[in-house]
Amino acid sequence: MKKMLAVMIPLMLLGSACRGPDKSKTLDGAADNAAESREVVVLLHGLARSSSSMRKMERELQDAGFMTVNRGYPSRKKSVEELTEDFVKPLVDEILEKQNPDRIHFVTHSLGGILVRYYAAEYGTARIGRVVMLAPPNHGSELPDRLKGLAPYRWYFGDAGQELGTGEDDVPARLPPAQFEVGVLAGTRSWWNPLAWFWLSGDSDGTVTVESTRLEGMSDFRKVSSGHTFIMRRSEVIESTKQFLKKGRFDDD
Repeated sequence: MKKMLAVMIPLMLLGSACRGPDKSKTLDGAADNAAESREVVVLLHGLARSSSSMRKMERELQDAGFMTVNRGYPSRKKSVEELTEDFVKPLVDEILEKQNPDRIHFVTHSLGGILVRYYAAEYGTARIGRVVMLAPPNHGSELPDRLKGLAPYRWYFGDAGQELGTGEDDVPARLPPAQFEVGVLAGTRSWWNPLAWFWLSGDSDGTVTVESTRLEGMSDFRKVSSGHTFIMRRSEVIESTKQFLKKGRFDDD
């Protein structure tokens, strides 16, 4: 058991780092300085995280004039399908009803990107605008492959955590290529997680390999010097996200 806990602690820290209180926004209170906007940016956090992990990104996007919606969801309690049906779809429907935006953009971290892909596969892409995916496991991760059989992993990461492996039956492999504008930002710092040295092949952010983040049909791709957990807080990532939401590409030209 001690050996098992030694393996699990880095992964649990990965999920729980900087959680903080999860204060969901209402649409009426989102980005007052962009109240007339016909476009909305939805922020979706990763597995075992909360909306507070995306708060710096949210503030920076609001300062740049974007209307934002940043809500937490029970990532540890449900499967990818259930999270899409019970959280993503109702949220999109609410935004369409209350704001009637021209498009709904997304900025996602890790699992959040898979939820957008699942939503697109089930409900289409007609109102999806631009999507920025931060460290998405678009081809899964080897860490769930190796750890999902362990009881502490199953308990902590829940059903969705069992579905993010690299196998052909795992959720990422069953989703179609992107049929919307998507830019992917992949981290390259893996030193913080010793498990990555043994179990992840090639460059990685300590949780997802660079190659696994790539998505067929993506509009742009960039590697950044960051680990998985805090990629959304890096200035380079925030600026690249703004550029893609504005122009559909990461460069400043």
